[in-house]
Amino acid sequence: MENVVPTKANLLRAQASLEFSLRGYELLDKKRNVLIREMMGYMDRAKVLQERMGKVFETAYDSLRKANVTMGISAVEDIALAIPESTDFSIDFKSVMGVEVPVISYEHQDIKPTYSMIRTNAAMDQVYEKFNEVKYLIYELAEIENSIYRLAVEIKKTQKRANSLQNIQIPKYRELVKSLSEVLEEKERDDFVRLKMVKKKKEMR
Repeated sequence: MENVVPTKANLLRAQASLEFSLRGYELLDKKRNVLIREMMGYMDRAKVLQERMGKVFETAYDSLRKANVTMGISAVEDIALAIPESTDFSIDFKSVMGVEVPVISYEHQDIKPTYSMIRTNAAMDQVYEKFNEVKYLIYELAEIENSIYRLAVEIKKTQKRANSLQNIQIPKYRELVKSLSEVLEEKERDDFVRLKMVKKKKEMR
């Protein structure tokens, strides 16, 4: 600030920079609040989903234990390895204040066992059914948790930029405007006094 020449043009530039910084901070503050509200919504959804998943997982693992006991672990493992990889979903993205968050789309399909009914029992059928349910819950949870992570990263960046404006840029330009204004006002007063003195001397002559 010491190197800025106290001219009207520099004062106008400093005032413009101050106004720009204030508007920038206001926009960042609004963006941060929107992102936080969005993230809190996802976190509420995640909490409900995790509770559901915990109950389904408990039932699924109970069924798995029964299947392991009645059929044998090796037989259950062989069936698990034969199940094809899931491809019944697609991933798109939507923008939340410039942040791209995932949207996972899928159609809930009824189970179609790929194993022989002769070698299995009701416990295995329940395992297949419950873990199929878990799969769809995982789709939803993956979407939510990834969105929370992306929003949290952007909130941190936005907060950092807002803090920089609030604590560094805005105070700097406020001080510069104040300093230049005071110097220019003092200069105007001095010029006015000199002008009056010149005028008085002319009148005395």
